[in-house]
Amino acid sequence: MPDFFVHESSYVDEGAIVGSGTKIWHFSHILSGAKIGERCSFGQNVSVAGGTVIGNNVKVQNNVSIYEGTVIPFIPVEKVLMSKVI
Repeated sequence: MPDFFVHESSYVDEGAIVGSGTKIWHFSHILSGAKIGERCSFGQNVSVAGGTVIGNNVKVQNNVSIYEGTVIPFIPVEKVLMSKVI
């Protein structure tokens, strides 16, 4: 059993790596090859492409797409990505 949360309406493809304590909320999709750190939070309708690397403690708000090749390092808890395409 995984040690992260995935809402029943979301998908995490085989081959994606998701860290402990991460939460993936409604209608989100984490594609194969994505690497996500620990204690992250993904709001509703978030798409994370394969080849993406996201560090620990990253919070991504609703309706954000993160494209292949994007690297988001550790971000202090108080920093937030707010509904932007990266």
